[in-house]
Amino acid sequence: MEFLNWAFTPEQLFDMESWIGDWFFILALGLFFLELVCYSVRKQISWNLLGDSATNFVTLAAYIGITSTVIAGFYLGVFMYVYEHFSLTHLPMTCWSILACLLLADLAYYWEHRFLHSCGIGWATHTVHHSSPNFNISVAYRFGPLDGLFPLFFYLPLAFLGFHPLMIFLCEMLVQIYQTLLHTEVVKKLPKPIEAVLNTPSHHRVHHATNTEYLDKNYAGILIIWDRMFGTFAEEQETVRYGVYPRLNSLNPVKVFFHGFLKLARQIYSAPNWSYRWRLLANSPKWAWDQEQKLQAADS
Repeated sequence: MEFLNWAFTPEQLFDMESWIGDWFFILALGLFFLELVCYSVRKQISWNLLGDSATNFVTLAAYIGITSTVIAGFYLGVFMYVYEHFSLTHLPMTCWSILACLLLADLAYYWEHRFLHSCGIGWATHTVHHSSPNFNISVAYRFGPLDGLFPLFFYLPLAFLGFHPLMIFLCEMLVQIYQTLLHTEVVKKLPKPIEAVLNTPSHHRVHHATNTEYLDKNYAGILIIWDRMFGTFAEEQETVRYGVYPRLNSLNPVKVFFHGFLKLARQIYSAPNWSYRWRLLANSPKWAWDQEQKLQAADS
């Protein structure tokens, strides 16, 4: 257990994050290829599936482009400023502190993820990730335009607590990597002790479902205990139907990438008053859908 006391420099944390991120992407591509082989053996592969998968990687490229050119500098700058000027302490960069940071980062991810489902402005970017009618490793790389911005508000408290920003970014990446592995139908249910504590492909399939009983469930990153604690857990029982409602029937990566914000813009433009417009930004997508149905019923 002595290795848990090993200390790291910021440069070592940066190198570790880069090395893990680069090699995991290669691993993810290999896993995706194996998924395609499984689809082929089951005679479930189609041009639509391949086209959808290609769209996923195009949205990844667009997300990286926006993040690296617009968001990354601001993101890093805010974290470093808070850490240098407002943090309660500067925690040592050891394996112990990385584990503590990872636990807190996982909790922060739960609330960020829940936020993205709970308001119109969050859902406008996150709906891209949910819009695929398929569920495989490539879907994990289906990003929206502002997916790189919202984590700032949920991970920033870790810098106030004294975790070095590079440690936070490493843990944020580890949570995302774990999430990537959950996007598969190849793995069914795992042993009950694992399903009870960890997020699994089964739990995450529920999160991507449009089934009524599965809506707004299983926001967890690594530990499913957050959903169990905060009342948002659902177990996979019925066959999952993936996508969003209404379904986005398009393989056009530009349409897929921007459709959430275009839909929100149309809703705001046609809203009856400013109070309604603000609610479209702050309230849940379900609220917006219910209001739209009421307005249509009133017009008819």
